[in-house]
Amino acid sequence: MNCELLATCSALGYLEGDTYHKDPDCLESVKDLIRYLRHEDETRGVRQQLGAAQILQTDLLPILTQHHQDRPLFDAVIRLMVNLTQPALLCFGSVPKDPCPRRHFLQALDYLQAYKEAFASEKPFGVLSETLYELLQLGWEERQEEDNLLIERILLLVRNILHIPANLDREKSIDDGASVHDQLLWAIHLSGLDDLLLFLASSSAEQQWSLHVLEIISLMFRDQNPKLLAGVGQGHLAQERSTDVAELEVLRQREAAERKTRALQRGHRHSRFGGSYIIQGLKSIGDRDLIFHKGLHNLQNYSSDLGKQPQRVPKHRQAAQELSAQRRSALSVRLFLRDFCSEFLENCYNRLMGYVKGLLLRERAQQHDEVYYMWALAFFMAFNRAASFQPGLVSETLSVHTFHFIEQNLTTYYEMMLTDRKEATSWAHRTHLALKAYQELLAMVNEMDAAPDVAMRESSHVIKNNIFYVMEYRELFLTLFRKFNERHQPRSFLRDLVETTHLFLKMLERFCQSRGNLLVQNKQKKRKKKKKVLNQPVASDNAPCIPGGLEAVWPSLVEQLHCCIQDPELSLDSMVPFDAASEVPVEEQQAAAMVRVQDCLLAGQASQALTLLRSAREVWPGDVFGSQDIPREEEIQLLKQILYTPLSRQPRVEEEEEEEQLQVVQVSEKEFNFLDYLKRFASSTVVRAYALLLHTYPQNSPHTNHCVAKMLHRLAHDLNMEALLFQLSLFCLFNRLLSDPAAGAYKELVTFAKYILGKFFALAAGNPKVFVELLFWKNTAVVREMAEGYGSLDGGSSHRPPVWSPEEEAQLQELYLTHKDVEGQDVADTIVAHLKAPRTRKQVICHLVRLGLADSVRDFQSRKRTHIVLWTGDQELELQQLFEEFQDSDDVLGHVMKNITAKRSRARIVDKLLALGLVADRRELYKKRQKKLVPSNWPKGEEALRDFCQKDLPEEEGEEDGENQEDAEAEQAQGHSARLAESLRHNLYQEGFSAPLLWLQNCLLRVADDREEDGCSSAVPLVPLTEENEEAMENEQFQQLLIKLGVRPPASGQETFWRIPAKLSPTQLRRVAASLSQAEEEKEPLPEPLPGLELKVLGEQGLEAHQTEHQAQALRCRKEAGLVFLEVSAGEGALGGRGQLQTTPGKRQLLDSEEEREAVEGRDNAPESGVPGIQKKKRFQMQDEDENNNGPEAYKEQLTVFRW
Repeated sequence: MNCELLATCSALGYLEGDTYHKDPDCLESVKDLIRYLRHEDETRGVRQQLGAAQILQTDLLPILTQHHQDRPLFDAVIRLMVNLTQPALLCFGSVPKDPCPRRHFLQALDYLQAYKEAFASEKPFGVLSETLYELLQLGWEERQEEDNLLIERILLLVRNILHIPANLDREKSIDDGASVHDQLLWAIHLSGLDDLLLFLASSSAEQQWSLHVLEIISLMFRDQNPKLLAGVGQGHLAQERSTDVAELEVLRQREAAERKTRALQRGHRHSRFGGSYIIQGLKSIGDRDLIFHKGLHNLQNYSSDLGKQPQRVPKHRQAAQELSAQRRSALSVRLFLRDFCSEFLENCYNRLMGYVKGLLLRERAQQHDEVYYMWALAFFMAFNRAASFQPGLVSETLSVHTFHFIEQNLTTYYEMMLTDRKEATSWAHRTHLALKAYQELLAMVNEMDAAPDVAMRESSHVIKNNIFYVMEYRELFLTLFRKFNERHQPRSFLRDLVETTHLFLKMLERFCQSRGNLLVQNKQKKRKKKKKVLNQPVASDNAPCIPGGLEAVWPSLVEQLHCCIQDPELSLDSMVPFDAASEVPVEEQQAAAMVRVQDCLLAGQASQALTLLRSAREVWPGDVFGSQDIPREEEIQLLKQILYTPLSRQPRVEEEEEEEQLQVVQVSEKEFNFLDYLKRFASSTVVRAYALLLHTYPQNSPHTNHCVAKMLHRLAHDLNMEALLFQLSLFCLFNRLLSDPAAGAYKELVTFAKYILGKFFALAAGNPKVFVELLFWKNTAVVREMAEGYGSLDGGSSHRPPVWSPEEEAQLQELYLTHKDVEGQDVADTIVAHLKAPRTRKQVICHLVRLGLADSVRDFQSRKRTHIVLWTGDQELELQQLFEEFQDSDDVLGHVMKNITAKRSRARIVDKLLALGLVADRRELYKKRQKKLVPSNWPKGEEALRDFCQKDLPEEEGEEDGENQEDAEAEQAQGHSARLAESLRHNLYQEGFSAPLLWLQNCLLRVADDREEDGCSSAVPLVPLTEENEEAMENEQFQQLLIKLGVRPPASGQETFWRIPAKLSPTQLRRVAASLSQAEEEKEPLPEPLPGLELKVLGEQGLEAHQTEHQAQALRCRKEAGLVFLEVSAGEGALGGRGQLQTTPGKRQLLDSEEEREAVEGRDNAPESGVPGIQKKKRFQMQDEDENNNGPEAYKEQLTVFRW
């Protein structure tokens, strides 16, 4: 022990006999120990040293019991005890996985278990009970803050002691024996602390301790079974005796059968020859028969696995362990706990549960405190149902609101179990508690339905009507079965889930039979695309619509401006150009100030416009509102420029529209059919869970085995799906059950097993293939084909291909031999085109391999990609030389593509340059644009402006041609797959998979957008978050569609979800997504210009006739003012936004999307067919090469439109 700790502990005092003598520095020593514990490290060394020295057993408990009159010392000892008895999980955060921290954790847990044994006495709890009673006698006006703290610490100390888990290896307790926990409970009972807990739970003045009391009560009853506890008393011996007799009878039958089997195996006379035998027909490791070296009576127990080391199961795949086990305590303890439960139900339950639920709903409790509420609900309702069945005692939790609260928490828990993988076990435990509470609510309602009281039956009818009507309550069990994971959820959870499902189905079936028709709620989730324009610019009401109107307004404004400029009394204080209360920073309000200046000019308020312009110049010095020493005439010309410029009506303009996915839930009503609902359980996941529970039939209760047999009988008999249970693992279980010596105790399971086996052999007589079907879990479609014949579903919407006839096979062989050596064409595509019967490419390739005409499917995949040629060493050297030759030119990539010998696409050359390390970024290969300076003798008129803007048009068209070439390649690669997927898509729409198809389309589009933004790609998993999408991902036809579209299935044993491959480009993803549309898309009108600044490329059909005069006049005015003007499209702002024009030399990147380029191609061909063409707008993003435009000055530079 540390010397300081040793000295501190020695200063506490000493124990002489039964008397403890405290030192004068005892109080200070206790405070020092508290201080040491507060500053201990992550290994909890101080706690371990104090536990090893047994400070609590030898010093603290004697001080607590003998010196409790010393109030300061008593308070300090209670504080220290609360700290020392904290749960190990709370100290370490979680169970450590590393060996060294885990050893510290287990050591701390051992010390806590020793503390619990030391507290198993009446004296400590007697002192705590007496102190707590004295504090509770004080009224609220007499009670101080220190008193409340002491009450809370006493309750926390009791909670910590009860929370310590039992050491099963050390105690080795049996049923009806007194464990350490039972001794602790008996000490609480003798000290009278249980009565104080009941007082705190029932008193309205002590509601602040409700959660502490509820937690202590849950820890007191954590090992108890409420049904067995309710039966303690009269007749309890007979009930326990009958249970024990039944268990012993099963064991006796099994032992008698084993003894009889051993007697039959023993020969009549002893054979001195131990013997070695050759087993004919059973091969050994070599080609010879197996040699058996034991007696013949041991031959039945022979297995090839004898002597082999069993395969080790990894930790992450091991089944979940049970967290707690129920046991029977000593009779005296059970009687005390039964009386406590009865008093709690009569006096405390409704008030306490109502107050706790209010705290939970108002979120005034700590995290996960709702688990104590759900445990108390399940335990005390089960006790009430088994003891006296008085619904009035639990009326607070017997309502539809409680059902809703439990269902919400249950859904939250299993969703968190799927997402929070590190804490999946904790979330699974909470899910189990919520399921138990839901089960007891259903059981209580079911008991009320059979009660003799009419009012009680009507209340249960109202509750059932509400529960069965809402869809979420009906879908809950299907979801839990689908999400069941034995690695996180123990076998007890599966048992409770099966029993709860059995009860719910029984109640629902009886409710449907009592009514002619039942209308229930049905919800369908549909997703809408809503185009949302962020801060869309809106034109002002006073904005000029005709250029002639501006020409009429300007002369009068000029006269007013001349007068205002000469006015020396023009004040700048009356106009503030920015809004100080706005959330937009002042530096970003320049565009709004420009709009205000224009509004003043349009309203004829020249003086206010001039004042606002000068005020803005003072706030934002620079070139936007003119320089400080600007001449008067130039200031007038600047105002004219502002008047004639179409400005945005809002300060912030975004560049693009956002498509917002709106998930609309359509609620309707439909007539409920019980058999249709039961068909939802006809799934391999549900049957697999029931089979897993049935494997432990000897350990299951008779009621659990009945629930399993009843559910499987519903699926096999009521739905006529016996083939759903034709599985080899189930048949092995039936074989073990039928050969069990104690099979007489499982008559229901034996009868059901014989029924299923009889149906199997009857079907096998006509369909020998069912023996192969035993190896697989089956869905409903396979079950139907097994009964009606394979291929019987081909006439419907099944995805199974028809059988090849001999004539079709002969034609296939002839076409393959004819076209297999032809170069420049794909053999499979050619065969598909010439076949008489419609076949897909995959069907043709698979049948060619099956006939032996081709070796593998990969042969056709390689032929399909023969157009991809690898780079040779000479070609790489040539590419490097061309890059070094033209790297200083304006268009490096264009010159390389023009002069390279082996022609490649733009994308291939860019990728090769990146791979060779000649460039580090694709942006280095962009065309370099030079600043177009306006000469002083620039000609007037719109023709000169059109010529000036058309200089860059051929280069941009060149870029467009290159991109179109890439689109053509992508179309060639994906076109065939889209045609093959058309029939599958149509079938899925017909079967009601429109919502999953829309989800898949949105996923493809989002991945395409992300890959365009990031510039890199990786495989993206398709994670279904709704039940509808999960069912679609499990559908075989939907999976075939995914394969046709190029989506990769999960790797065996390593992945769970399907993935969008990294090799698919954004163009290919968009084309695949477009092929999923339900109807043929009509040609959409041209999209509206996106918010932001755009540069119009004016062609020969550039400007409309009604704007010609205005544009020419504006151009002459700008030339006279010596300004370089970039025209802004109407309805878009010249200021703000992310795509501002910069007049410094830089690069310019084309921002047109794929759809806009296709629209341009269509319009370019339109005049040839007599359709008038529409002028295409080009958008460019200007990027500065020399400086990083991140600061305020750079932002002002971006906002500059009018530059001297």
